[in-house]
Amino acid sequence: MLGQAVAITGINIKSIPQRWGSSLVIVIGLAGVVGVFTALLAMAAGFESTLRATGRNDAVIVMRGGSETELNSALDRDTTELIKQGPGIRAGTDGKPLASAEMMVIAELIRRDDVKNGANITLRGVEPAAFALRPQLRIVAGRSFATGLRELIVGRGVLRQFQGAELGKVVRMRGSNWTVVGVFESGDAHDSELWTDINVARTTFGRSGTSSVLAALDSPGSFDKLKNGLAADPRLSVDVLREQDYFNGQTKQFRATIGFLAGVVTVIMALGAIFAALNSMYAAVATRSKEIATLRALGFGGLPVVVSVMFEALLLALLGGVLGALIAYALFNNFSVSTLGQNFTQVVFNFKVTPELVGRGLLIALIIGMIGGLLPAMRAARLPVTTSLREL
Repeated sequence: MLGQAVAITGINIKSIPQRWGSSLVIVIGLAGVVGVFTALLAMAAGFESTLRATGRNDAVIVMRGGSETELNSALDRDTTELIKQGPGIRAGTDGKPLASAEMMVIAELIRRDDVKNGANITLRGVEPAAFALRPQLRIVAGRSFATGLRELIVGRGVLRQFQGAELGKVVRMRGSNWTVVGVFESGDAHDSELWTDINVARTTFGRSGTSSVLAALDSPGSFDKLKNGLAADPRLSVDVLREQDYFNGQTKQFRATIGFLAGVVTVIMALGAIFAALNSMYAAVATRSKEIATLRALGFGGLPVVVSVMFEALLLALLGGVLGALIAYALFNNFSVSTLGQNFTQVVFNFKVTPELVGRGLLIALIIGMIGGLLPAMRAARLPVTTSLREL
């Protein structure tokens, strides 16, 4: 039986070039399904990867209780100082707590692909300790901002997606002019931000407090110590989160939305691909009905015929899946885009076509090919031998 299946399968594969039109219908249809599926999930994977790369387990973000995001948080200066004196915070090289009070302001820049409408960008006012707390951040062009001056350093991602923030340019925000003196790169969500001195930002934008406090822990077990210590202070009402957990949490809604969209689109396209595969494989069986009947008359069994038709359908499905994955990788891997994050400001990220996504796409292609080939395979095995031979 195995020998018969191999023999018939070999004949089927050799005849594919003679049926290239119907075969291409399956290949192209499944390439479209896998390409769209992979591209959509590559967007979610890229966004998640960018935010997961942001933050450390040995650093915490402290915000006003119930705020959920930095944009919604507001801490006065007294509260900020109490937080910095909390138990479990590491001391810096100067002996002071390694903590940075930070203020988030929404600015606006013009996108490179839309010269008419502006988009929200995060302007982050920071203290000097912010750089020590983010060792991955480095200045790649120009210099850092000077304290007391309206100067900005701009993330690399901002330059990719927005205009008017290049080195040496003057950015106008809410009636004030800011000079871009440096470009930085961090490889995470901070690449989507503008940074400046927090005291200049407070003065310019009429703020007196901060949005959050970023602090380094003095040991891995100090998180609960700091959280419990701040919770025990009746003067404070704050939430303490690990920095990495805070940014990871911002991906949930986006991943859920993209996952739902990918599922709906994939199901719709998969139904079309299944019908295309059914039509093509039925046509292939009808074309080869006399050949199949002759083989049956020579003693070939029905099961080898089913195996051969199924193998052909799966082979074409696999070719379509590989083609779709290659197209998605060529067009979208590392493709830079931006979208709104939970702070209602743009986050710049790159699509990530990962091996896992490619594997999932190929699995979907094989499932579709199996479904599309099963009924035609069963029909081929049940072809009346005598009837088909009379038509010879």
